[in-house]
Amino acid sequence: MEAVNDAKDAKDAMDAEAAAPCPQRSASLRERADAVLRRLVGDETGSARLREDQWRAIEALVAGRRRALVVQRTGWGKSAVYFVATALLRAEGSGPTVIISPLLALMRNQIAAARRAGIRALTVNSANPEEWESVQAAVAAGEADLLLISPERLNSPGFRQETLPRLARTTGLLVVDEAHCISDWGHDFRPDYRRLRSLLASLRPGVPVLATTATANARVTSDVAEQLDADGDLRTLVLRGSLDRESLRLSVVHLPGPAHRLAWLDAHLGRLPGSGIIYTLTVSAAEEVASYLASRGHAVAPYTGRTENADREAAEEALLANRLKALVATSALGMGFDKPDLGFVVHLGSPSSPIAYYQQIGRAGRGVDTAEAVLLPGPEDQAIWRYFATLAFPPEEQVQRTLAVLREAGRPMSLPALEPLVELRRSRLDMMLKVLDVDGAVERVRGGWRATGAPWHYDGERYARVARQRDAEQRAMLQYARSDSCRMEFLRRQLDDPGAAPCGRCDVCAGPRFSAEVPPELVAAAQGELDRPGVVLEPRRMWPTGLPAAGVSLKGRIPAEEQAAPGRALGRLSDLGWGNRLRPLFAPGAGDGPVPDDVFQAVVSVVSSWAAGPGGWAPGVADAVPRPVGVVAVGSRSRPVLVGSLAGRLAQAGRMPLLGELRQEEPAGARRSNGAQRVRELHAALRLPPEVAGAVRAAGGPVLLVDDYTETGWTLAMAARLLRQAGATEVMPLVLAVQG
Repeated sequence: MEAVNDAKDAKDAMDAEAAAPCPQRSASLRERADAVLRRLVGDETGSARLREDQWRAIEALVAGRRRALVVQRTGWGKSAVYFVATALLRAEGSGPTVIISPLLALMRNQIAAARRAGIRALTVNSANPEEWESVQAAVAAGEADLLLISPERLNSPGFRQETLPRLARTTGLLVVDEAHCISDWGHDFRPDYRRLRSLLASLRPGVPVLATTATANARVTSDVAEQLDADGDLRTLVLRGSLDRESLRLSVVHLPGPAHRLAWLDAHLGRLPGSGIIYTLTVSAAEEVASYLASRGHAVAPYTGRTENADREAAEEALLANRLKALVATSALGMGFDKPDLGFVVHLGSPSSPIAYYQQIGRAGRGVDTAEAVLLPGPEDQAIWRYFATLAFPPEEQVQRTLAVLREAGRPMSLPALEPLVELRRSRLDMMLKVLDVDGAVERVRGGWRATGAPWHYDGERYARVARQRDAEQRAMLQYARSDSCRMEFLRRQLDDPGAAPCGRCDVCAGPRFSAEVPPELVAAAQGELDRPGVVLEPRRMWPTGLPAAGVSLKGRIPAEEQAAPGRALGRLSDLGWGNRLRPLFAPGAGDGPVPDDVFQAVVSVVSSWAAGPGGWAPGVADAVPRPVGVVAVGSRSRPVLVGSLAGRLAQAGRMPLLGELRQEEPAGARRSNGAQRVRELHAALRLPPEVAGAVRAAGGPVLLVDDYTETGWTLAMAARLLRQAGATEVMPLVLAVQG
């Protein structure tokens, strides 16, 4: 990295000597740049001036038509660089600026900021498809100064073939925001960003390019700079500043368990300054925490990938207007959300990377003197990290299988058509194909994906290095939580900030700012909420697409007479409450054994509330269904004792006969990872023995179907189909745990 920087510095010096703008023009440009800045920030005093590195970047872009990478802390003013440069370039007759921006929340902030500077900004993203045609027409007519594009658009065949060539011919400035996403070493790598290589190559000579990020260590900075240097001429100007955040007060509070953490939030939320964000690691935790805090009188709202776009926008606006004390969010609310007076960020659970943590706490304290960043780590954090680690780039066998299917097809294949023929879930398959697209092994065309026939090498060594890097980041995050040295210095060192030094502000440097003591009555209230068992399991109603191609003659809607009824689970593995109790039962190497007494009693409680609730089977309940006449277990390959004891004890407690169990005849192996493959496997493997089918037929009523765990719901759906075909009038699934 030092050698690269030295070469860049030497090249910068030669460029400056050979082609430095005349002093008069430079001074005039600086005056106009500062004037645009004053409009942007609403400065009426005329005192606002660009930072020196902001000016260096703008001068390189506007006067030098260079490529620049700006790595600066959140709140430094990276957006001012591209807004000011846009205004100056447009005044000189350049085409519109194109910004590749990764999140809708970020786009909304950027459009609002552009308008303050008098810049006409439009956007093309997944939330406004009805506006795409009019937006593209406005850009073509010169009616827009700036166009924001989500990186996913770069992978759309229509956009790449029709719109992108026109943009490449007319673009006056290309901006890559959150540029660490380009690098697979970055904490938030996105395959769509890799498509930028072709966009960069298609730009006219002399079109300036700006890449910005707040969260790039030396490895990522070098990787991004090399990708910007498509010609290898080392002309990319790298401006990297101090990553200290003087307004942030970093704290870690260690608490005994999830009830204490929930109670701590209840006790402290009202005392935290201003409004802020509470980050959780999973969607279910965000929804659970938001629901509990709202029930305790706090003005909060959930914000996750499962939140409808309209609800997201409403939540953002409510937080910006301080009508909410906090958003309870996953990383769906991450890069670029701009609320300068955000007073705090609390993490209920540790992100898996110090770099990701630094990026998220960077949302706070941008326009206030003091903001709190508090981490509440939990014992479930590492289990959640392990789960998300399973979504990494697939093994070589699965990649080669996908390429072989595409080659053999000899035609484009859509994701729904391809998915049944490979052993990957659609989201992971989509990610893999985007990587292969950039590598040249496949290409996305109208109608789907096709193999190019170009040779391709599985870079197992690189993927292994990335995996080791992720492991190192996780260990570093654990170290951060336990560290007895300055926390800000620790984060800055993780980002390779050469100026890292003790901050004098964090709980290590200046002493604890928050107590771990929580009033017992608040802990009791939180524990009561977490102890409340029961999750509704919605049944599968449609077969996966493409099953006939996988050799199974099922398609479309599952007939009502073959569907399961809505079922119940004791809890989610990602829950703060029962998740912590259930995870050890399903951990690798946990072994098999009878259902623990406390777990069984909680299951009985779930069944009792299920029976007494709407749609239950207690006498006099509205919309009641008949009481189950028997219990059937799903024969388990890995935990037969657990499932058998659960089914047997439920039958005994409910005074119902145990009718037997379904069998899975294939030897144990890795479960198929997408719906079509899983259904194909179950169609061949799952059997209802004749004696059990006879018992179900003779019982002549609803059946309680018992299993240990569900992730996709397909085992329950296929088992319910067999039982309904055997004569069960309803099938009511009951499991201990659900993933998600």
